[in-house]
Amino acid sequence: MTAPTVGIVLVSHSASVAASVVALATGLTGGATDVPVVAAGGGPDGGLGTSSDLITSAARTVDQGAGVAVIADLGSAVLTVKALLADDELPSGTRLLNAPFLEGAVAAVVTASTGADLDAVAAAAEDAYTYRKL
Repeated sequence: MTAPTVGIVLVSHSASVAASVVALATGLTGGATDVPVVAAGGGPDGGLGTSSDLITSAARTVDQGAGVAVIADLGSAVLTVKALLADDELPSGTRLLNAPFLEGAVAAVVTASTGADLDAVAAAAEDAYTYRKL
């Protein structure tokens, strides 16, 4: 039996953006099939927006007991996750990360795939703000 892995939830205003970032992040780790990562994108009607139900369901899906890292794209996605955390709607050990959406997601999935704990996953994702392109 393998040790539990940190779960990752990617919250975006767009379902297709969230799903694409999940595909990119897992693809760049060679599939990372051992990392539970789920997209929670779009509003309740499937359009643009955020859904507390989708976020809650995604967090419960990826929770293996090692913590859940949540990365949100912007604005109301962040506020929705904060509200869910304040109301204890998300699994114990869930943390909203202050990380860029794409780069942070890749860093989080790559780090989680090594068996790292939530603190290390969070540090890697949050460090992605320092990545320079030029």
